[in-house]
Amino acid sequence: MIPVNTEKLAVGLVDIQSSEDIRNIAIDKVGVKKVKYPMMVSERDNGKQQTVGEFTLTVDLPKEFKGTHMSRFLEILGEHKCVVSGETIPEILAKLRDKLNAETAHLEVKFTFFRSKAAPVTGKEGMMGYECGFIASGGKIDDLWLYLVVPVTTLCPCSKEISDFGAHNQRGYVTVKVRPDGMLWLEDVIDMIEKAGSCELYPVLKRPDEKYVTEMAYLNPRFVEDMVREVALAFDANDRILAYEIEVENHESIHDHNAYAYLARTKG
Repeated sequence: MIPVNTEKLAVGLVDIQSSEDIRNIAIDKVGVKKVKYPMMVSERDNGKQQTVGEFTLTVDLPKEFKGTHMSRFLEILGEHKCVVSGETIPEILAKLRDKLNAETAHLEVKFTFFRSKAAPVTGKEGMMGYECGFIASGGKIDDLWLYLVVPVTTLCPCSKEISDFGAHNQRGYVTVKVRPDGMLWLEDVIDMIEKAGSCELYPVLKRPDEKYVTEMAYLNPRFVEDMVREVALAFDANDRILAYEIEVENHESIHDHNAYAYLARTKG
């Protein structure tokens, strides 16, 4: 193998990205997407959980520059030793703006967050995975949102009312974006959403648990309209939530389509 003089290579290389662009068009966001990177997520009980995040990192590009420096996004991510949280995200945004000469920076990351969850009767434990994430923008003021997808069981109120035997139920997915005021744990948001369903989902169910879940759902029927309103009431009652968006989608068991509801609110 022929040795390469890396110092010599670095001298005199043309920086095309920093060259002038004469088209006079600024770009709102430019950067990297689908960056898979190990990360640590803080848990409510003061523990930390290791997972894998899929990142999108972008900045604005002034009209006078031809391009941005893509490698710097990964360098900045690596400097934080995989710790991504409400405390470290503002630091990441600030470094992105500084090192890329940008006015605004954006970070989005989605990951699977695991919780140990016990069955309602037997107490058998298993791991539940939830799709979670952070969505953040930073300019003069940093803006941070939490993102979660929480599965629940929903039972149709109409089916229960008109049927002599049982009622159809289905798995529903509640997708939320929440803007917190200070610290808001992912577990707190999950708990609020799960309590709004006909019944929670569990990773492990024995026969006594299945009986409990079936009967609990029957006693608490929910349309998608009910779900989105119940979650909104829970968010309205929590002083740590400033604004939110809620989507509920039921994967209908007796239709070839899904039921859907959405609402968004800014409190105060």
